[in-house]
Amino acid sequence: MNIKVCGITTFKQLQQLDGLEIDMAGIVLIPGSPWYAADSLNAKEVVKADFDLKKVGVLQNPTLSDALDWIDAYKLDAVQLIGDEDPQLCEDLSTEVEVIKQFSVGSDTTHLEKQLAQFDAVCDYYLFTGPLEASNNLYGAAFDWSVLAPLKIEKPFFISGDIQPQQSSSLRKIDHLDFFGADLNVAFETAPGEKDFKSILQFRQLIR
Repeated sequence: MNIKVCGITTFKQLQQLDGLEIDMAGIVLIPGSPWYAADSLNAKEVVKADFDLKKVGVLQNPTLSDALDWIDAYKLDAVQLIGDEDPQLCEDLSTEVEVIKQFSVGSDTTHLEKQLAQFDAVCDYYLFTGPLEASNNLYGAAFDWSVLAPLKIEKPFFISGDIQPQQSSSLRKIDHLDFFGADLNVAFETAPGEKDFKSILQFRQLIR
C-alpha cells in the first residue's frame, strides 16, 4: 500500500519522509492555510535535492498559469486538486505532471460514479475524503470507507479524511481493486505542519 503524507512545511521533513520510504509528500500551496509551505520550504533547495518520493503540490481552484508556476518552482511530480476544478484544467495539467483529483464523499454516493466519469480520461489518481464542511481543515472529515466498495472506480485512489494511526489494520482489509494508498494528515501531527514521525514510522511498519 502506498503512503502519502500531506502538509509538509520544511525541507527537513521531506528528507525524513524520503528516509522512511514514504511514497508521496503533499506540499500545500494554498495561501492562508495553516500548512501553506511557500514561506518555509525553500524551492531552490527542493529542486536541487534527489528524492525518491514524489512531490505533490496541493492546490485549490488555481488558474492554469498559477499551477504551472508552482510546478516549475518546486519541480513537482504531481498536483492534488482539492477544489471545484473542471476536467479541462486536469487535462491541461496532465501533460506536465500526474494529477490527483480530490472528491468529498458522504453517505449518499448515488452521483459519484457519474461525477468521476468526467475525470477518468484526464486524471491519474483520485483521492476520497469526507465532507470538507464537517471538518476544520482542508483534508476533510472521516467517512465510512465501505460506501466505496460497490462503486466502479476507474483510477487508483487514495483514502483520506482524518485517518488515525490505529486504523492501519482496517485499511489493510479494504479489498477494492483500485485502492492504492492512504493519505495521512492531521492525526499524524503535533501541530499544523509539525509532523509526528514516530507515528508515521509505526503506521508504515504496520501497513506494509
